[in-house]
Amino acid sequence: MASFNYEKNLPHQERAIQAILNVFENADIKLNASSENPSIIINDESFTQNLTQIQKRNQIDVSFDKSNVLDIMMETGTGKTYTYTKTMFELHKQLGIFKFVIVVPTLPIKAGTQNFLQSEDLKKHFQLDFAGNYDDAEIELYIVESQKSKSKKYSISTDIIRFISAENSKNIHILLINQGMINSDTMAGTDKGNDGSCLIKDQFHKPIEAIASIKPFIILDEPHKFKSDNKTWQNILKFRPQFILRYGATFPILKNNTVDYRNLLYRLTAIDAFNQDLVKGVNVFMEEIQSDDGIRIKLMDIVNNQAVFDVKNKKYYLDKKASLSVLHHQISDLYIDTMNKSTVVLSNGIEMKKGDSINPYSYSYSQTLSDKMIRLAIKEHFKLERELFTRPNGRIKPLTLFFIDDIQGYRDGNILAGSLKQKFEQFLKSEIEQCLIQEQDKEYKKYLQKTLEDLSLTHGGYFSQDNSDKDEKIEQEVFEILHDKQSLLSFDNPRRFIFSKWTLREGWDNPNVFGICKLRSSGSETSKLQEVGRGLRLPVNEYGGRVKDTLFKLNYFVDNTEQDFVEKLTNEINKNKPQEKIYHKLSDELIDKIIDAYPDKKKLNIILDCNNQKLIDDDLKFIQSNSFQQIQQLYPNAFDCVDELRDGKIAFANKQNRHKVSIRTGKYDELKALWEKINEKVILQYDIKNEEQFLDLFTEYLKQNTSKFIQTGIKTVKKGVKIYHNQAQIVGNENIAEYHFEPIIEMGYGQFLRKLSQLIFIKISTLHKAFYQVKDEIEISQFLNIQTINGIKSGFNRFLLFHSFTDFNISFNRIDNKVHPTKFTDKEGKVLNEVNSSDLGMQNEETISPLESYLFDSVFYDSDIEKENIVSNEIKQVTVFTKIPKNSIKIPVAGGGTYSPDFAYIIKKESGDVLNLVVESKGVDGNDSLRQEEKCKIKHAEKLFRQFEQGFNIQFVTQFNQDRIVELIKNLL
Repeated sequence: MASFNYEKNLPHQERAIQAILNVFENADIKLNASSENPSIIINDESFTQNLTQIQKRNQIDVSFDKSNVLDIMMETGTGKTYTYTKTMFELHKQLGIFKFVIVVPTLPIKAGTQNFLQSEDLKKHFQLDFAGNYDDAEIELYIVESQKSKSKKYSISTDIIRFISAENSKNIHILLINQGMINSDTMAGTDKGNDGSCLIKDQFHKPIEAIASIKPFIILDEPHKFKSDNKTWQNILKFRPQFILRYGATFPILKNNTVDYRNLLYRLTAIDAFNQDLVKGVNVFMEEIQSDDGIRIKLMDIVNNQAVFDVKNKKYYLDKKASLSVLHHQISDLYIDTMNKSTVVLSNGIEMKKGDSINPYSYSYSQTLSDKMIRLAIKEHFKLERELFTRPNGRIKPLTLFFIDDIQGYRDGNILAGSLKQKFEQFLKSEIEQCLIQEQDKEYKKYLQKTLEDLSLTHGGYFSQDNSDKDEKIEQEVFEILHDKQSLLSFDNPRRFIFSKWTLREGWDNPNVFGICKLRSSGSETSKLQEVGRGLRLPVNEYGGRVKDTLFKLNYFVDNTEQDFVEKLTNEINKNKPQEKIYHKLSDELIDKIIDAYPDKKKLNIILDCNNQKLIDDDLKFIQSNSFQQIQQLYPNAFDCVDELRDGKIAFANKQNRHKVSIRTGKYDELKALWEKINEKVILQYDIKNEEQFLDLFTEYLKQNTSKFIQTGIKTVKKGVKIYHNQAQIVGNENIAEYHFEPIIEMGYGQFLRKLSQLIFIKISTLHKAFYQVKDEIEISQFLNIQTINGIKSGFNRFLLFHSFTDFNISFNRIDNKVHPTKFTDKEGKVLNEVNSSDLGMQNEETISPLESYLFDSVFYDSDIEKENIVSNEIKQVTVFTKIPKNSIKIPVAGGGTYSPDFAYIIKKESGDVLNLVVESKGVDGNDSLRQEEKCKIKHAEKLFRQFEQGFNIQFVTQFNQDRIVELIKNLL
């Protein structure tokens, strides 16, 4: 496949980066030796003030402890590694920090992080996409590996020595180390062979002390793996880091059952990730075991090197290597491999802690259940593979991951009849042959035929013992899975099924994992969110671009030991929802919150509204006990924080019955003319007289937004050279009475104007005139950076949207006669048999049939008003109507966004004339309840369809809660 295309300045990532940077406002920078980071010094008052402001801005309701630990909570799949990488670039640019230590818990995470940081795509991204923003700084990566020396002589990792000695502060130096190495005798310098003669920088014989000497910034990945009372955390502190930046979806749980946040600065919850479509949704397929009588084997305790199990209230004491067959007749080949004071490890790799339980029926002699799950996972894989292979605008190669415990059946016994590998290939061959019988797409048919030539190439495995395996084929499999993500995503590579034990469960991920088949219960009550996390990332297409315009689902296959999987996963997602802040007066903060949602409202208007409703007194304090609740009702859009997971994001696939909805035969023919018309490609044109009018618009935008220009800068600290004991040292003057802030100038004024001109399509000369006109309000020379450019772009786009039709007009021009393919048709214009149900809605009503005139045979919807339109009040004049699929029609709007309506109707009048009707359904009470942004977008749709009327009669109406569609249509007739 092509190289990866990283997206820059994604809002959810930028907020996390800015949260870290804002911690260091008003910090002093003290230079040290050339191989050491500068010391970042910030007084307690500034530190506290910064933390308070950051948490307030990001609506964090967790107290901070003012330690040097900074926490960023980001859900799995939302770009955590990229976020902390860009944070390093920013800290390097703004503070001069050039040495970082990244600590990860496991070897797979370490391999993934290494591949990411060393990738040529990432290097090009920061060099080209940020165009010199980081002064061509590059990453130099140092890997701490286990030392395998044949001689008994002690040696220190050359990468550690090189990292500590590095003096080139123009680049970013990163030491990558895993948990095992941090706790090793080698790192502590306590190896038997370490006699103190092997020194780093002629000074340190213990690597951990040498690393501490360079005053590192530490980045901690997966913080829940590093509890503050464990050995690893204590060893991390021995690095004496200036700051520890913890990034993860999960943080350690304290003994009092609270989350161990230190200084939580930013939180992107699972609810945010799922509801904002930053990750895939999840479909759960559950296979039932008919003979399951509910008996479970529970680990109660570990006493005197014996594991204490409970089965039906009877206790069993088992030693190491004892078989679990004595606990239940359905278990035959499972035994205790190892145990310690807190954990029992079974022979299949499952770790059980006190209180964990397993289902014996998952380990029965019969392989029927496993076989059925494998067959289903393969079948669903090829259904999806065909869909993603034949999609326009870049094919997507899906992968399916199998978690197994029968490693022998996959690796050693793979040529035996009935082995896991042999059965998998048998099932695979059968499914591909079935697909070929009915396949019509020539290219996909070739792809499947090529697959049949050598089924062994379609799958590969990674298990912990593979690290010492010398088999070349296995080494190639492991390399692809762990290190060569691009090869795995290429259609030239037939491998798309991956087998592992539990080794890949955390830390490894691939954006194109669309299926996870869990053939054995994990035993312990692990996080369901972590389990699905391997497949949550949004996929990339064959060109390396992230695909975000489709609602993707991860297929997750489990047995009936996890009947409550969906419920547990949903509860886990919802439990981290942020609490809505309660206000006790009409504060400036509350007023700003309202104005953000209602830009046409002024502060005085809001105060008058609340006063007229008798909600506030003269001091703006609330009079009534429910004043705040009434304000929420007055301005609902200001308080639209979604605090629950949206319906359909997590669901049992078995209960959904299908992912496709059939188009009723013959219905499309009557819709065809309207459907093709509204699918015509158009561009928006600003009807602005001349450049002078553009100047007026941009100048007005600047005047209205002077308060939003925030100066980015670092405190200047006076430094000097002092001779002390015949040695020159750099010192900072601690007695400066007044501090002066110099801004960070990232580019010259000319370059700033050129970049801004390219983004917002205004002539450089016009931009210059506008900045000159507002020079008394905005000193633009203080803001010559990429953040300002991006801020102006988004702000001015919003300004254009809100001022269209008042300060200027717009029109639409058709650009292309090519309409097909569409959501309803193929590239030849032939109607499809079915469409994705998720394109029509995430909620499903199985017990109710749609109206006869509806295009589809099933009811999928996103709101009650949509459901009502689909199932209620048949209208005889309506010959056909349809829900317009998501992202199928994109009406361009001023400022660069798009808009799509909800329904299309074909109505035959008594005269025989046809009325083409397009409807926007809004689940609010009226036009006054719409946000300004929605009102403006609807005006664009009205304009477009009026323009269509010149050659094609289309009417557009907006439907509100109280409007029944039958009444709206009658009024038009």
